[in-house]
Amino acid sequence: MFYVIISDYFMSDEINLPWLSREDFFMEIFLQRAEDTYEITGAGYGLFIALLIVSLLVACMFTGQDSKKHFSVKQLVFAAMGITLAVVTSMIKFLELPMGGSITLFSMFFVTFVGYLYGPRAGLTSAIAYGFLQLILGPYIISIPQLICDYILAFGALGLSGFFANAKHGMIKGYIAGCLGRLFFATLSGVIFFGQYAADYGMSPFAYSLSYNGIYIGAEMIFTIVIISVPAVHKALNKVKVMANENEIRERLSLV
Repeated sequence: MFYVIISDYFMSDEINLPWLSREDFFMEIFLQRAEDTYEITGAGYGLFIALLIVSLLVACMFTGQDSKKHFSVKQLVFAAMGITLAVVTSMIKFLELPMGGSITLFSMFFVTFVGYLYGPRAGLTSAIAYGFLQLILGPYIISIPQLICDYILAFGALGLSGFFANAKHGMIKGYIAGCLGRLFFATLSGVIFFGQYAADYGMSPFAYSLSYNGIYIGAEMIFTIVIISVPAVHKALNKVKVMANENEIRERLSLV
């Protein structure tokens, strides 16, 4: 019953709220109808690029130690490298599903790795910026709420890895947390916006959405965990973290 009410609400043509109406200014200017989905217009690309720039500026301001509100050039460079690697590897797909989602070459890991290097602020900011990039490069849009859920919240959840930056086995724990966060929002989006397809498979909207999103997120997560658990790979990635935080380590030692 909850799914039916929510789904009908978001997909209805009679929504009275102006920011959800299909005749809304936003939809007219930044998105255009293309069969069952929306395509981003030139103005839309401009908007999302502007939002991406704002996200990067926020990263510049807040990607630092908790006691320092200024940014570190090294931190920004490593974060940019992580996002770049994530974008490049996201284009190497082993399996691509028809309504979005694919098994890629470790793309989620490179996003979560930024959080492991520098904590939740840098991790969440970088993950949200990555979400905007994915929206620009390969959008699948049926409504504004779905856009927010699938691109901003789902990809942004990869930044949850930052909460495990200083934990034992934090790299793997953070990666799992980020993947589960993305799975949560992807499943939520599936239940609300794509649940009508569940009946074709004799499944409930939740079971259908969890199965659909679990196929590509779960498969990539397991495959990546196997690789980063290899001692040589794990050791090399931890060396990257030491190198990325070299200045902070030196400052701490100088205070001892």
